Amino acid sequence: MSTGTTRDRILDALEGILIDEGVSTVTLESVAAAAGVSKGGLLYHFPSKAEMMAGLIRRLADRAEEEFREAEESGEGVVRTFLRTSLPASKHEAELYWSIIAALRSKESMTDETRDLVRYFFEEWARLLHEELDDPVLAETIRLVGDGLYLSSIAGLAQPDPDTLRQVMDRLIAQADRARRAAPNAPEAGGPDTGDR
Repeated sequence: MSTGTTRDRILDALEGILIDEGVSTVTLESVAAAAGVSKGGLLYHFPSKAEMMAGLIRRLADRAEEEFREAEESGEGVVRTFLRTSLPASKHEAELYWSIIAALRSKESMTDETRDLVRYFFEEWARLLHEELDDPVLAETIRLVGDGLYLSSIAGLAQPDPDTLRQVMDRLIAQADRARRAAPNAPEAGGPDTGDR
């Protein structure tokens, strides 16, 4: 079995334990057992619980980088991409990020580098929004709406009804279209397909 595959199995097992049982139940032994590797095999890849959590956050950071790249390079633009991804794509994603936020409170589970990476997920969206829009107040408004939707969703709080949410998104996008900095690939005005949100 390749090193990459073993690392991924360990991180997949860690994700499963975080979601099903919570951060307090994560141990090197429990993750090794769930991944089907020896504790020594796990320690070869991740010498501590904090390093294992860091590996998971780095993997999520790689996925986030793909979203950032998509937002900058696609015709959809940053505002539309950010708002479209402002609700978790799945129950699995919501539960995983809720577990990570809980883990951030544990000094044992997270290093400063890992905390910085999680902050980066949020700060990079803010940077991209400000870069795309001439209006800093609107950029912050959109950021706060998106972050609020995401965080309230992963916390299991009530969401606006789909029609109201669609109107919020459409209004923000219309304002963003008027405040967009001149760019060769700027999308035409009009709302995104927000599905049944």
